[in-house]
Amino acid sequence: MSNVGQKEWATKQRVVDFFKEQLGYEYLGNWECREDKRNIETQLLTKWLRKRGVSEALIVRTLRKLDVAAALGEDKNCLMLTKKVYQLLRYGVKEKEGPVSLIKRFG
Repeated sequence: MSNVGQKEWATKQRVVDFFKEQLGYEYLGNWECREDKRNIETQLLTKWLRKRGVSEALIVRTLRKLDVAAALGEDKNCLMLTKKVYQLLRYGVKEKEGPVSLIKRFG
């Protein structure tokens, strides 16, 4: 049996253990070969947002905004997409309750 990659796997396991034991994260398993994997796990994100009391309307808007940010268009590259999605997840989606505005704001 080959030892290639064994140190990397051991390091990954130490990191997983740290996040679980020290930081209280839930480990969802190794998704490397998982079917139907996506960049944004909408079911998990929806569950997390509901748990924090976010309304269904805001959840729908948030998921839509993330889908738009993650969509690979002709004028986008993977690095730009990753940065935009990260910013939305890290700093939040700026949406308010109420009717959807028909005026597109730039900024």
